[in-house]
Amino acid sequence: MIYTVRYGYPDIEKIMDDLLARKNSGDLDKEELKYLKKIVKCLNLLSQNPRHPSLNSHKIEVLSKEYGESVWESYLENHTPSAGRIFWLYGPKKNEITIAAIEPHPEQNACSRVKLETVSAQGSTPKTHPAPAIVSLL
Repeated sequence: MIYTVRYGYPDIEKIMDDLLARKNSGDLDKEELKYLKKIVKCLNLLSQNPRHPSLNSHKIEVLSKEYGESVWESYLENHTPSAGRIFWLYGPKKNEITIAAIEPHPEQNACSRVKLETVSAQGSTPKTHPAPAIVSLL
C-alpha cells in the first residue's frame, strides 16, 4: 500500500521548502545536503512501508496519550544513537501519513518539542506529496 505523505503546518513545510530551495540554488553545505537526503529517503520509505525495518518505527506512548492519537517515531538513520527523528501520524484520511516534526539532533526530551496541533486537518490544507513526488525531490 502506498501512502501519501503530508506535511504538518507550518513548521515541516518551512523546513522542507527552505532545504529544497537552498539545494536548488546550490547553497546547502555538505552536512545539510546529507541531512536532506536522509529526510527524503525516510519519507520515501514511510510512503511505501511505514514499518520498514530500517525506519525502526515505533509508537511514542507519551505523545499518543497526550494527544489522544497514535504518534509514531521513525529514524533518519539506523544504528546511530544521535540520529535524527521524524514524528508522524496515520491520517487524517485513509492511506495518508502526516509528518508532525523532524528533529535533526534529538535530545533526551525531544518528544516535548513535538507540537501536534500543527497537523490538525481543521481549517488547513497542508501540501501533500505522493511517493513519486518525494522521489523526485533530489
